[in-house]
Amino acid sequence: MYTMKEIPIQERPRERAKEVGVENLTDHELLSILLKTGTKEKNVSELSMEILKKVELQDLKETNLLELKNIKGIGEVKLLELQASIELGKRIYLRKPKEYVTMDNPKSIWEDARYFLTDLKQEQFYGYYFNTKQQLIKRKRIFIGTINQASTHTREIFKEAYQVSASYIVCIHNHPSNDVTPSKADIIFTNHLMETGEIQGIPVVDHIIVGEQTFYSFHDHKNSL
Repeated sequence: MYTMKEIPIQERPRERAKEVGVENLTDHELLSILLKTGTKEKNVSELSMEILKKVELQDLKETNLLELKNIKGIGEVKLLELQASIELGKRIYLRKPKEYVTMDNPKSIWEDARYFLTDLKQEQFYGYYFNTKQQLIKRKRIFIGTINQASTHTREIFKEAYQVSASYIVCIHNHPSNDVTPSKADIIFTNHLMETGEIQGIPVVDHIIVGEQTFYSFHDHKNSL
């Protein structure tokens, strides 16, 4: 076991980042930079590899990071830094771009949404709000959990549409099982959304169920659109 000082300078994560750029670092090297230090028994690189053996990288965004406190060397400060880094990454990705992005088909929306909607343990429901040019104005998480409060959720979906002056809406949610077959509740809720959109004058043109490798578009299957 080497301490960080004993590792050749060119192999240390920060020096490697300066030399080749952070985009070319391994997962454990990036994590090492965030953690900064290890313990007397293991350097930060070994600590990072131990974390990634316990929790796969893609699961960090959903895992209760308090579970990592069982690993020696992960205290409250490191946990907060990891949580802040993950949350910052999510916000950067979800923040409205300076230039609107055009999404004119279900696949393009699925490819955007699966970045943050796969590998989750709970269903999450988002509204995607568009202008007349099929450009995304805003993504908005409406609720977490299964669809069981249709009236409340519908009100929140359209409230956001009015606030951002959306011309139409695409609704999106994930199935943690990755089986994108719509449930009976999904179908009933989608029909309710379509009817409400017609009344409100802001059509809900699609409802997409997101899986890791595929998706289900109500528009494409013409269940209710």
